Amino acid sequence: MPENPERTALCALNKVLGYVPAAGHLLLGRFGSAAAVFAADYAARREALGAFRDYAAQLDGALLRWAAGELDRLGKDGFRFIAFGEEDYPPLLAECEDPPLGLYYNASSPPTAVFGMRPCISVVGTRDLSPYGRDWCRKLVLAMAEATVTPCIVSGLAFGADGVAHRTALECGIPTIGVMATGIEKVYPWQHAELAGQIVRTPDCAVVTDYPTGSAPVALNFIRRNRIIAGLSHATIVIESKTKGGSLITAKYACDYNRDVYALPGRADDPRSAGCNSLIRQRMADIITDPEDLVERLGLGKSARRRKAGLEALLGRKYGTGSPLLQLGLLIKGRPGISLEEIVRETGWTWPEVQERAAILETDGFLETDLLRRCTIPAKIV
Repeated sequence: MPENPERTALCALNKVLGYVPAAGHLLLGRFGSAAAVFAADYAARREALGAFRDYAAQLDGALLRWAAGELDRLGKDGFRFIAFGEEDYPPLLAECEDPPLGLYYNASSPPTAVFGMRPCISVVGTRDLSPYGRDWCRKLVLAMAEATVTPCIVSGLAFGADGVAHRTALECGIPTIGVMATGIEKVYPWQHAELAGQIVRTPDCAVVTDYPTGSAPVALNFIRRNRIIAGLSHATIVIESKTKGGSLITAKYACDYNRDVYALPGRADDPRSAGCNSLIRQRMADIITDPEDLVERLGLGKSARRRKAGLEALLGRKYGTGSPLLQLGLLIKGRPGISLEEIVRETGWTWPEVQERAAILETDGFLETDLLRRCTIPAKIV
């Protein structure tokens, strides 16, 4: 099947203008489409590029032929190229001022299931992660996994915080996206090849990059990669960072995109926390002090632990920590829709005891029952 001409043209533009996406979008705005860019004459392209005019000579028929071959190879290898403007392109990334002209994509699920079903939260940090940072990285991802709204965890497949974030998400059964600084067929570091494979095989997860196949992991690539991590995400969490590093670059991009940034504070004399402490001091990031609190500030609702703790605290204060009423309330919270008859069987209480205790909880506003005597805790409480 012949490749879409517009996708081919955007793939070609991405190869040459990947480091200067503004130039690509300048051309799209001037000519209306990527295909029209290549249909125009050299002089028109050069004039439209303005300060980027030196790139005009590279936008020729040979580049289009390369792109057609690139897309053909991708299809044969099970990869995809998602062009800017296509329905499958991540909507949040498209809102950025400098979105990639296309994304190389590797997943077992369609892009709409990966990019459009849930909020994305990026979790980044130093490769030299301390035990403190590792523990908190896991805590935060676990809390998000237990939230009312489960997010997709975005990170960069690097050592340290990235690997912990991806692995914890997979362990918890929530989606994760790995953003690479290499071609889609090459995983860096190579030690994370199995992790990348697990991500690709897991539903609603993906590995993405905007680098053409064959791209090596040179230092400059990681800066370009970091903007995609921030651009895909509603918010960015920085676990640990030195005063210079990719995590701070990702946080800066997130600020530029008007996305929320959160940072884990650390000891004043710990170099691995100096970057986070600086973000907090400069008010570029909100401080993280509690996993459940962060879940709420991210707009994910309440974590399961806080929902249970909240109800338990309310019932404990009202009826006492050893009260059967507290026991009944927690049972119903864990089994919404349980009937009075089922409660009798599960607790061993008598029918009059269950009726009386349910009536007290309902009178006090902690319980709702329907016509079939099925019990739930009111949403305003949990």
